[in-house]
Amino acid sequence: MIPLAEDYRTARGRFRWNVPEHYNIAHDVCDRHARGSGDRTALVVDDAGSGETREWTFRQVHAFANRCANLFEAHGVEPGDRVAILLGQAVETAAANVACYKCGAVSVPLFTRFGLEDLEFRLNDAGAKVLVTDLDNFARVAAVRGRLPGLETVFTVDGGSGEGGGALDFRQEVERASDRYETRATRADDPAALLYTSGTTGSPKGVLHAHRVLLGHIPGMDFANDYLGQPGDRLWSPADWAWIGGLFDILMPAWYHGLPVVAAPRGDFDPEDAFAILARHRIRNTPLLPTMLKLMAQTPAAGRYETNLRSVFTGGEPVGDDVMAWAAETLGTSVNEIYGQTECNLVAGGCSALLERRPGAIGVPVPGHVVDVVDDDGTLVEPGGTGHIAVRQPDPVAMLSYWRRPEADAEKIVNGWLLTGDVGHKDDDGYLWFTGRADDVIASGGERFGPGRVEECLTAHPDVALAAVIGVPDPGPRRDREGVRGAARGSPAGGWRRRQGRGRKRRGGRERAPRRAPRPRPASAAGPRGSTGDRARRRAAAHDDGQDHASGAAAPGGGPPARGGPPEPRGAFSSPRRGPVRRAGRREGGPAIRRVGRNDSFRIG
Repeated sequence: MIPLAEDYRTARGRFRWNVPEHYNIAHDVCDRHARGSGDRTALVVDDAGSGETREWTFRQVHAFANRCANLFEAHGVEPGDRVAILLGQAVETAAANVACYKCGAVSVPLFTRFGLEDLEFRLNDAGAKVLVTDLDNFARVAAVRGRLPGLETVFTVDGGSGEGGGALDFRQEVERASDRYETRATRADDPAALLYTSGTTGSPKGVLHAHRVLLGHIPGMDFANDYLGQPGDRLWSPADWAWIGGLFDILMPAWYHGLPVVAAPRGDFDPEDAFAILARHRIRNTPLLPTMLKLMAQTPAAGRYETNLRSVFTGGEPVGDDVMAWAAETLGTSVNEIYGQTECNLVAGGCSALLERRPGAIGVPVPGHVVDVVDDDGTLVEPGGTGHIAVRQPDPVAMLSYWRRPEADAEKIVNGWLLTGDVGHKDDDGYLWFTGRADDVIASGGERFGPGRVEECLTAHPDVALAAVIGVPDPGPRRDREGVRGAARGSPAGGWRRRQGRGRKRRGGRERAPRRAPRPRPASAAGPRGSTGDRARRRAAAHDDGQDHASGAAAPGGGPPARGGPPEPRGAFSSPRRGPVRRAGRREGGPAIRRVGRNDSFRIG
């Protein structure tokens, strides 16, 4: 935990890691609370389908997790074996993860909206021995089970699949197991969780984390929430628990502090429903991506709900000053930006309780983490110089390794620095600034810059909800430079007026310099609609190459599309299953503005 202090420098100077040789996540998130104040609420499950809400105490979760651990061992699970969990936000999901930690197994959280090919890939790659899921998802897995030689046992939480059906009734089996279990004395460096990247830059990679990963997350959660663990703190995440942003940014850190978590399994992110959940459950702490905040700001429901938020944190893309101002006025709290990735999460960001926000910056290193900018050889770059944003190793929050990918490990760690894959710089005050992904940086007019600030300029227009910008080769004689192409989604609040297309282009040039203005580019229509700018940029880039990935869908909560579709970002929001692409014409004298699908999406250029 971050020491109490009046300013960032003092907190950073006082911080010391305390990672014991032997450590088990289950002890901190479950066992010690059950022995102490076990009647405190651990989980509130809000089932939108049934309309029912049920609360679970720490003592009840502890007993449930003990039964699960005994059940797993009864079916041959040994320390190091992988147990896949293909469920949404539910008590079974939480208990199964904790049970894996207890018995030394490795949990493999899987997103329920993965395509069948994605599931098969991950189950095979992980070598999952046991799968915990529901009947709907089992029906999909059953179709490929013959190609999953390592999968020995499947449990379904909503009833078995019948005699010979291949799945056991999880509830019945759990009730037969003992509720007493002694958590294994694992080492802090023993593997605990195998989380897959979403495949932004290629095939998904398994990221193997140790039990110490939870301790590594605690300073970042304290930082992002202006000291998590205040009286009345109560957390909810729209991100699915299959992703590190849901599991280790919300569920496990909340339980580390003995705080209640609200589980509200939903489909697509709905801004009005988000307001309803925040108000109904008196949520005090929540992560909301910039895209989510923008959508919430545009819904008429904003003024109909009384929220009780103390802290909101966000990440994945820049947050404009207008969104920050809206959050302060409507949500009644500042928004802290965070930075990290599946391999090494919550290592930098902002904390309004300790330092001022610097608009446009990632923030500063979270106490306990060393985050800096290095060159290709892993040598520190002077302040102001551009290079790789990297995290000094060893670090408790960093992965053990990629799963069975030693060549990827060698590329990730250079001279003792874990390279995030992002390019940026550090200023003289220690603030980190993001330029772009290593393959997103745009060169134009003798300058290298990232797409984020151009996108921020576009979304500042009241009629633009989302925007994506990429660099494209200049068609003229200057082949050493790129043009800038923008894609924008119209705001449902303000509508879209085509005559303003030229105004947006002029705005981009006036506020971000002419070389950064989105320029007209003839290309097939492509939708900017994605979970973050990253996905939209990559989809636009694919279209520039003549590929049509418009049908590749991704689900909310950070789910990737089917393999072979457009890569998915590290963020956790998108909207799947949009309609077919339709082309619209170019307005004379201005950038091309094209409607995409049925979701009021448009593209400039």
